[in-house]
Parts: sequence; structure tokens; C-alpha cells
Amino acid sequence: MNDHLGRTHTTTRKESISSVVTEADLASEKAILEVLDGAPESYSVITEESGYLDRGSEYTWVVDPLDGTSNFAAGLPWFGVIIALFEGEKPALGGMYLPVDHQLYLAEDGGGATRNGELLRATSSMELSEHLVSYSFDFNADPGKTRAEMEVLSRLSGQVRNIRSTNSLVDFCYVADGKLGAALNQTTKIWDIAVPWLLIRESGGRVTDIQGNEIKFDLSPEAVNHNYTILASGTGLHEALLKTIALK
Repeated sequence: MNDHLGRTHTTTRKESISSVVTEADLASEKAILEVLDGAPESYSVITEESGYLDRGSEYTWVVDPLDGTSNFAAGLPWFGVIIALFEGEKPALGGMYLPVDHQLYLAEDGGGATRNGELLRATSSMELSEHLVSYSFDFNADPGKTRAEMEVLSRLSGQVRNIRSTNSLVDFCYVADGKLGAALNQTTKIWDIAVPWLLIRESGGRVTDIQGNEIKFDLSPEAVNHNYTILASGTGLHEALLKTIALK
């Protein structure tokens, strides 16, 4: 994958100007599916590019073969692979890999979170002003929704140390690592946030939607492209963030 960083010759637009797919996405997905198909157990699979493969199992692999495609295509190092294993409709295991930095983030329900084997802890701070916070957003055809996001961003920027964003899995890795106080995104899919949801909870953080409600994942075929909002942070920052963005 690193050999193709910034050298992508084929970039195909998907549902909007902010959403593209490259040959690297497809090659990565093909390689991952070959491994999963060769496993002893045959589980259902959901992938960003191929959609839903129902094998009637209570377990489901959820795969984003290249998260941060726009970054990758531009030669920026903020991209990686996300793979979650669901038991029912709850993530049980998950991993995120950052190829450029050779960083592997792993989490298990009730088993903690690690980076290259080192235990992770989200920040325990309760002061928003001490932290950088990630706020990511993509194109929306409704100008009113874009304006609403900018209002949230404006309110947030006045309370935190500063705003940063890679609009990729990297932001969530940094929350679990305590480098960022929080990460917010109002336009995500299940393959974007299943592992971050587990990783940050297992690192001692808190994850909800941006109104403070628990995220309920839906793995039905009809809901594969359902949009989720997410607010992931250190536990001590969560309520202050919800109050700041005025959505609770």
C-alpha cells in the first residue's frame, strides 16, 4: 500500500466530491477478503466497497480496506485499514493499522486497548482548554447542514486549545492514545467507527453520538449505508463537549 502512496492513477468519485475510491482501495479489500474467506469459520462480511455478504452467521466482519482515501491519493500519511468483528450487533474485536508509521491498534471487548502491544489510555483531564480536538466533515448537498456544522465548529473552537483533523482513523487513534482530547464527525459509516467505538471505550474514554446517545449499530442489509454521528473523547471531557456544541 505504501508503494502507491500519492501515486494513484485511477480515482473514481462515489456519492459526492468528498468520496472517492482508488485501485488501492480495491486491491486492499481483495487481499483482506481472501484471508477472511480462507478462515476456518464462515462469517458474514460488510465492506465499504463490496457491501453486505450475508452468510447467516451471528458474527460479522466489518471492513474498511483503506480509510482516508483522499489523504492517500494526495500523498498524505493519514490513512489505514480498519477491521472489526461483531458478535450480534456489538463490536467484539477490532484492529486499525497505520501503514506509514507501522502502528497497530487493537481492542477487545473487556480486554483493553493497545498500540503495538502497549496499553492505551485516553486522557483523564476535565479541561477542554488543555486539549486539541478533531472535527471532521465532508461535503453535504444541503447548504443548511454545512452551515450548521460550521456553527458547531465555531462554538467548539472557542473552548478548546485548537482544532485539528485528518478526517480519518488517525484522529480516533490519537484520542485512544491521549494525544487528542476528542474527535467528532457527523458523517460516518459503520466501517469508519466500529473499531474506534471499541478502541476508545477500552482505553477508558467515552463514545456517543453527538447528541449524547449511545450508538446502536445496525448490521441489517438495509442499513449498511446508514449515517452515524460520533463524539469520542476522554470521559472527563464528554459532558463539556456536549454542552459546548449545544446538541444536548
